[in-house]
Amino acid sequence: MRLILALLFFLLPISAVAQGTASLVADNVTLTEDKRLIATGNVEAFYQDTTLRASRIIYDQATDTLQITGPIVIQTKDGTFLTAREADLDPQLQNGILRGARIVLNDQLQHASNQINQEGARFLQLYKTTASSCNVCGDKAPLWSIRSESVIHDRDEQQLYFENAIFLIKDIPVFWIPRIRLPDPTLERSAGFLIPEQIITSELGTGYKIPYFIPIGDHKDLTLTPYLSPETRTLELTYRQAFANGNLRATGAVSDDTLIDENRSYLFANGQFNYGDGYRLTFDIEVTSDDDYLDIYNFSGKDRLDSAVNLRRVTDTTLIDNTLTIYQSLREDEDDDSLPPVVADFVYEKRLQPRFGGTLTLGAGLDTTYRFSGEDGDIGRDVTRAGAFARWNHDWIFDPGVVATFTSGIRADAYNVQDDSDFEENDVRLVPEVAVTFRWPWATTTSTGASHLIEPIFQIAASEDFGGTPPNEDSTRNEFDQGNILTLSRFAGDDAVETGIRAAFGGTWTRAGTGGTFTTLGFGRVVRQDADENFSPSSGLDTERSDWLLAGQIQMANGFAFDARALFDDETEITRAAGLINWRDEKLSLSAAYIWQDADAEEDRLDTLSEWTVDAAYDIDDTWSVSGSARYDLAEDRPVRAALGVGWQNECVSIDLSASRRYTVSSTDSPTTSFGLSGTIRGFSAGRSVGGPSARCDHE
Repeated sequence: MRLILALLFFLLPISAVAQGTASLVADNVTLTEDKRLIATGNVEAFYQDTTLRASRIIYDQATDTLQITGPIVIQTKDGTFLTAREADLDPQLQNGILRGARIVLNDQLQHASNQINQEGARFLQLYKTTASSCNVCGDKAPLWSIRSESVIHDRDEQQLYFENAIFLIKDIPVFWIPRIRLPDPTLERSAGFLIPEQIITSELGTGYKIPYFIPIGDHKDLTLTPYLSPETRTLELTYRQAFANGNLRATGAVSDDTLIDENRSYLFANGQFNYGDGYRLTFDIEVTSDDDYLDIYNFSGKDRLDSAVNLRRVTDTTLIDNTLTIYQSLREDEDDDSLPPVVADFVYEKRLQPRFGGTLTLGAGLDTTYRFSGEDGDIGRDVTRAGAFARWNHDWIFDPGVVATFTSGIRADAYNVQDDSDFEENDVRLVPEVAVTFRWPWATTTSTGASHLIEPIFQIAASEDFGGTPPNEDSTRNEFDQGNILTLSRFAGDDAVETGIRAAFGGTWTRAGTGGTFTTLGFGRVVRQDADENFSPSSGLDTERSDWLLAGQIQMANGFAFDARALFDDETEITRAAGLINWRDEKLSLSAAYIWQDADAEEDRLDTLSEWTVDAAYDIDDTWSVSGSARYDLAEDRPVRAALGVGWQNECVSIDLSASRRYTVSSTDSPTTSFGLSGTIRGFSAGRSVGGPSARCDHE
């Protein structure tokens, strides 16, 4: 019969009472004349959050010690496991000696030691130790191990201090380290070196990145990464800080290389903060010293940088959206002044429910574009617009289920134009508009449980502008798509507006299957009284009869998704087309996209654009994984970018190999090929858990 004894009340001195109660469970318990308690058979001892299991425990009241015979297993509150052949410990299981011991930290890192001295709840001192996170099969050597004369584990600081250590691969010594400090697997943040990386590029040669992580309190940190090669001396940095109402992140680098005579640098920073009454502030900063720096060093593939700050508040009835943006072009054939480089936009909208029915929306806005050049014309023009609008919508439902929507509105804009003699310096424009829209939804459910919705749509609209004709700054790129088929103006911004009488018609079909499949198909067209020359030829909207719009989407429960859209004329000549495929499951991640756009001089596209991109990753098994990406210009019949990655991992090692090729050529740099190699031994990286498969142990 098993007994539960309160050792505190039977044997422990009075001084131990304040520390808590220790308990013992065993098959047999004997109390000798010399005041020794002997417990044998499935012995378990409990003290606070520590549990000990052994075959025999002898408690000597005279010395206040426990003599324990193994096999011994001790589990502490932080998840640490200790095993030993025999041990001498105090009744609180916090001080003493374990012989023939093994300790496992966080189910990841194990230490086999001749002896472990436990000194209180904080320190463990291990002698003649072998450490590894690899699975050990019998007498076979682990893939890697660290043998050291001694190791001190500081539980409070969650650090491991190695003395006279040798790093081995398959029992073959590789290098000797006299002293080293490493984080234990339970530590989430600690100063120290992170995973190094070897990089080989055709322009910068063979280089090495060695990141060093510096925590700054509990809510911010800094990572410094020296990057050294025969062609460059670079220091990269990443700064992160968390606030009570938001976060901040900044990345950057400074380089001194042999490619150009000047120092090079870049800075990307972004943050978001939530304030009272629903206000949210977001910002990002993107600057670089020259056009090719980001591409050559593989910091970013962007060819236009935008630094912006935005203050927004969205409620059920109001919208406040204020944005200031500064652009920097990295394109060889584009000047910053032509963008324009500075754009500010301030918007306020209010939605009301008047007593006479419907929805009344009131809005006001102020936007400005500024160019640094003071020259007359497009390269120096500065434009400021102040505008306001009012729009009223009302819905009616008629038999047999036709939904009619009446929309009427008016907008007024005042313009100030500087540095462009082709336009009036001050001008005013007034645009009234009206539209009637009809929808007739048909819904049914089949015997299989799938639901179908077919909805024909028709709209007739009219509007006219009175006053001046301002310059078009924000509506130079427009496209006919599903989102604007029923809008009163299909221009992307406010500077250009649709006028005249026009009609839009089309329809959609939607199917929702019982297995999670969702399918939509839609088409549409716009017919107008007069062609609108403000639309570009490739927009699909520049003629009296627009191109046909055809679009469809498929989403499946197995992670497959397909989205495609095309514009084509009455002769089925395609103006624009785009398609996207996504597929995700437990092993595969695939994304493929295709785009085709006809040449359009008004959009500064002198040649046809035809291009596809592919990004894929596949986990072959628990050990091997591959990834790849490619971008190919079909119109030019040449590759643009390509990349391939291979990863291998097990329970104690991970290795990543990558190769990439950039084929684009500018006036200052040539195509670049890069290779990368990085690897890490698991069990020490702060906050990094073991994720690979354990090595198999084959038994004869």
